[in-house]
Amino acid sequence: MGYLCSRQDLLPRILPMKVVITGCNGRVGRRVVKLALERGHTVLGVDVAQPLPSQDPWLSNPEYNFKHADLTNFDVVLDLLAGSDAVITLAACPNPGDFKVNTHNGNVIISWNILRACAELGIDRVAQASSVNVMTMCFSQRPRLYYFPIDELHPCEPDEPYGLSKVISEMQADTIVRRYESMKIASLRLSWSIPDKLIAKKHPESRAKDLWAYVQEDSAAQAFILAIEDNGKWSGHERFLIAAPHTAVDEDTMSLIAEHFPDVPVKEGKELVGTQGLFDCSKAERLLGWYHSDELAQR
Repeated sequence: MGYLCSRQDLLPRILPMKVVITGCNGRVGRRVVKLALERGHTVLGVDVAQPLPSQDPWLSNPEYNFKHADLTNFDVVLDLLAGSDAVITLAACPNPGDFKVNTHNGNVIISWNILRACAELGIDRVAQASSVNVMTMCFSQRPRLYYFPIDELHPCEPDEPYGLSKVISEMQADTIVRRYESMKIASLRLSWSIPDKLIAKKHPESRAKDLWAYVQEDSAAQAFILAIEDNGKWSGHERFLIAAPHTAVDEDTMSLIAEHFPDVPVKEGKELVGTQGLFDCSKAERLLGWYHSDELAQR
């Protein structure tokens, strides 16, 4: 399928880098690999799952290599990252699993190993996958929402292990940049990442817990690339919400709030018009130059 615009049209040019992408065989990870190669970067993909070359033809690109690895081993991580210019990490359990220990423990160990290895090796450009579930979203028992639209300053009070692991990974990044001040770490709080908005339009009655939000996965991939391709507008560790600017449903947003969240106020000075989304991604627009698009080619 082709469109008038491409991912390349929306990104500035930059010198090629050696980029490690962990979680490279996941749904978003695969699109990050593809875009990084299109941008001229040399890519090492790392995952505990094996790739499917017939599904992703770009994996035959000579600038791409894949390694199967257990990222809970710090020495393995050090060896994998050595010599790279930037790291994009999406390696994680993507949900709470049985809501016990595996997701929390695995995610927290992997995120620390990667961040600490980057510090040890002098790798200053890092983008890590966080999640809107640092707040109380679809995996939580009930919402704890304080205002709309939600921005990066909203309280993070998860009641489940996946969201907690992402809060901890962000705290790890805060800790790392205090000691290693040259590092730039972006924690990208992704909404539900999907290839097509039509998927998110289904079953709207059950989508209230994630605020009817989504992000087209190629747009999500763009955010990761922009986060490592330094534009000089930010430093240290920054959190960025990454979601489409509109909900996936046709109902007026203020009507949705009135029906499902009547006690949650709209912030003073903010106005929600039409199907405008309940996540404020203006920080990503301002500092990363990121804009969401549903019309990026899925090739």
